[in-house]
Amino acid sequence: MHELYRRWIEELWSGDLDVAPELVTDDFAGHWPDREVSGRDELVALIRETREMFSDLRFEIAVGPIAEGELVAGRWTGGGRTAEGEMRLLGNDLLRVRDGRFAEYWVASWAG
Repeated sequence: MHELYRRWIEELWSGDLDVAPELVTDDFAGHWPDREVSGRDELVALIRETREMFSDLRFEIAVGPIAEGELVAGRWTGGGRTAEGEMRLLGNDLLRVRDGRFAEYWVASWAG
């Protein structure tokens, strides 16, 4: 599960959207504080939308991942440039794994 989380951050969220079928189930459910995502296609659209808001958007794992049973937790940092200038991002992830791919996601994140 450590490699799966590394790929989630370092490949998928870093813009390689072609890896989504390898990492995420078709019926993926994502839970953000202000948004729900249903299905892999909606996740890919959200990642694409996020990446379009920044130039030079990058992410790295800060803590973890920590895995127990079907759950994986991690903390990440990121940043990039918007029209207003540099922006720093921080987040905590909790993901549920099913059949070797992520099936559900909860995130708490901060941007500033």
